Amino acid sequence: MERFFLTVSILLGLFVFLCLYRVVFGPGIFNRLVGASVIGTKTLTILVLIGFVYGRIDMFVDISLVYALLNFIVTIAVAKYFQRKGAM
Repeated sequence: MERFFLTVSILLGLFVFLCLYRVVFGPGIFNRLVGASVIGTKTLTILVLIGFVYGRIDMFVDISLVYALLNFIVTIAVAKYFQRKGAM
């Protein structure tokens, strides 16, 4: 089962690079913001899978919850900033 979790984590890591391409070369600020949010979501999924591999799921779920909350707050704050600035 650990091999499966490691394989899925590596695949998600590769998908993060695809989203990073969208963040760097996105056609607009909205696409870049969504790409950054998706990277955060994939990262928190990778954290949970690493918790399964190490057998410390309780600790990694706590870290993932904090990371998800920070990701959500930062995404909303940046969207509000660009909305007020008029870039969206």
